[in-house]
Amino acid sequence: MIDRSKTAALTICCVFGLLTSAIAPQVARAADEASRPNVLFIAVDDLRVELGCYGNTIVKSPNLDRLASRGLLFERAYCQQALCNPSRASLLTGLRPDTLGVTDLPTHFRRRFPDVVTLPQLFKQQGYHARGIGKIFHNWRQDDYKGDPQSWSLPAVLHYATHGSDKPVVEGQLPPDNTGMPRVESRDVADEAYFDGRIAELAVGALRELKDEPFFLAVGFWKPHLPFNAPRKYWQLYNRADVQLPANPNRPQGVPQIALHDGRELLRTFPDGLNDKQVRTLRHGYYAATSYVDAQIGKVLDELDRLKLRDKTIVVFWSDHGFHLGEHDLWCKTSNFELDAHVPLIISVPGQKSAGRRTAALVELLDVYPTLADLCGLAPPHNLEGRSLRPLFDDPRSTIKNGAITQHPRPAYGPARSNPDVMGYSLRTDRYRYTEWRRLKDGETIARELYDHRTDPGETRNLATSADLAGVLNQHAAQLSEQLRANPTKP
Repeated sequence: MIDRSKTAALTICCVFGLLTSAIAPQVARAADEASRPNVLFIAVDDLRVELGCYGNTIVKSPNLDRLASRGLLFERAYCQQALCNPSRASLLTGLRPDTLGVTDLPTHFRRRFPDVVTLPQLFKQQGYHARGIGKIFHNWRQDDYKGDPQSWSLPAVLHYATHGSDKPVVEGQLPPDNTGMPRVESRDVADEAYFDGRIAELAVGALRELKDEPFFLAVGFWKPHLPFNAPRKYWQLYNRADVQLPANPNRPQGVPQIALHDGRELLRTFPDGLNDKQVRTLRHGYYAATSYVDAQIGKVLDELDRLKLRDKTIVVFWSDHGFHLGEHDLWCKTSNFELDAHVPLIISVPGQKSAGRRTAALVELLDVYPTLADLCGLAPPHNLEGRSLRPLFDDPRSTIKNGAITQHPRPAYGPARSNPDVMGYSLRTDRYRYTEWRRLKDGETIARELYDHRTDPGETRNLATSADLAGVLNQHAAQLSEQLRANPTKP
């Protein structure tokens, strides 16, 4: 006789077993997703390495200083090209500008390689919600793409416009500007009158929305890029008398003409040149814009803390390149000098041994992609040209690479930049910066530069013709050629 109670129990156990076997992988996946770190990916535009945490005693940057106290500060990080589009395209694809064929503003990387997997796209493919707010990819001249829609789970916002269109939006009458000169503006308006204040608001809202799922949240601020138009309260953080003129305003001794440029991004507005008062005002405006963007970043970091997400979120802060403020008789970017190539980079990882520490290791923005993939346990594309910086979080004194490469074409400006005659390749090693200007049609080197950072950190004397340094020059030339040849196969 059949024991119906035992049969029912057996049936229940079988059904439960089947359900468990079906649900278990989903539960495991959910648990795996819950354990994966989020990524808060913060970008700024045109920020030179002048922050309190980098030793600058003038710039007010309390929020980034606080981030540095929780993360690893990279003292010697370098961009791959001192221009927005190629620098960002390189970081976000993990490929060098030459590999991408992107060295100008108009060329979108997907015109060259439509199937390349970007950094946020990799996270999206691996189950993360990838959200883009503000300027992450290039912000204009690419109307057929308008950023990179393939990279995001939802359409990006506040990402596509010109910097000149970032004008204050207020109710009622616009408060007056008290600067009295173009390309700067000091008005008594709220933070949200400009793009970056609104970007911070949207980022705070996104954190609240995404707090319970794995996310890759990219927040791209537009400052301190020209125009220098931060709200007045950020100008008031600085006394104009404390704003110094550039320490090395003259062109480096022995510099080849091709290393320079006309700075037309700013100087076309001042056809008669700049006097000392105007220079101080511009530098004041740059510092105000830096403090403004620091305050917006602080709002986002505060919300991360309030939501108790800090212990499961990697925070990355970077700038696309540096900037000249009259040094070397140059303004803006598009050179291979240290001031343009050197960038701030801070990465905070939950539970890292190196919190609050610094590393002098030479690194490149190209390394950010493989680093984040490594830290989050994601398999990256096989052809990335950077290296994971993960070993530095265990030992900041270790070495990842023995040189960082930055490049820039000539001409630096105008339509001809899309089809340049010459490419300048610059190698930064532990002590020196070595630059070759190579003619592209035949590869001939037509000019060289060598700067000794131990004795001349301001790069004021080109030592490439020094007989005493011929061995150093040749060694760097060989190293540069070797590193350029070492690139993996193009995608």
